[in-house]
Amino acid sequence: MRGSHMKTVVVTAALLAMPAVRVSAHHSFGSVYDASKEVTLRGTVTKVERVNPHGWIYLDVKQPSGTVENWVIETGTPQELARRGVLKETLPIGIEIVVQGYRAKDGSHTANGNILKLPNGRELSVSASVGGAPDNKSEAK
Repeated sequence: MRGSHMKTVVVTAALLAMPAVRVSAHHSFGSVYDASKEVTLRGTVTKVERVNPHGWIYLDVKQPSGTVENWVIETGTPQELARRGVLKETLPIGIEIVVQGYRAKDGSHTANGNILKLPNGRELSVSASVGGAPDNKSEAK
């Protein structure tokens, strides 16, 4: 019994000593985004995170007042994006793009991306394959 107790103490101590790891929960569309709140954003790409389970595009969106809002756009996985033609070189920092999507329910500057429009007019799907997301309204070209 004493040996078993000691193992429990050692395992517990080891777990407590491990650094905290940021874990992003995989969620359904409807739990975070509102399909009735469509948004179209024109902005400059400041950062792109090609990670699983969802990627992220960071945009600076200039408002009519001259202020800049920082937006975060959720996308599909790197593999989904690559299959649709959205490669690392497609979104260099500083490029101006237009993103159509759906706002977060919490009112933050977060959206689930649907269609991304490049400066040359090319449209690409960036939507994530998450349950409850509306179908693309525009066929990406």
